[in-house]
Amino acid sequence: MKLDEIDERILKNLLVDARLSARQLAIKLGMSTVTILSRIKKLENEKIIKGYTAIIDHEKLGYDLTAIIEIIAKKDIIDIEEKLSKIENVCGVYDITGNTDTIIVAKFKERNELSSFVKSLSSMANIENTITHVVLNTVKEDFRLT
Repeated sequence: MKLDEIDERILKNLLVDARLSARQLAIKLGMSTVTILSRIKKLENEKIIKGYTAIIDHEKLGYDLTAIIEIIAKKDIIDIEEKLSKIENVCGVYDITGNTDTIIVAKFKERNELSSFVKSLSSMANIENTITHVVLNTVKEDFRLT
């Protein structure tokens, strides 16, 4: 699906505030509410808009540890990535190029949780090695492209 300027403007506004109603968006963009609703529905049907969510501060919820973990697999990388993507603490799973097969980003409340998690990764079938990086400071964490 090719996005036009109106679709892009709708998306940019929703990225800033997903709570905007179609009416509020219509007023902001100088369009009819029906047009905005039909375009949003089209973006949802095409899976460009996958859902709506709040951006939260994980540290304020006690998730003080962010780990970036490199995974080197023996085989069945896709199966491993599927399993990893279903684990609650895992925020991102990336199939990458280079010497590492997969990178995951995960958040933990305590060091012992991270330790148990890494040990459980190492015991998973077809995982050859893991390399864990602990984030010292988060300078920016925002995946919205605005």
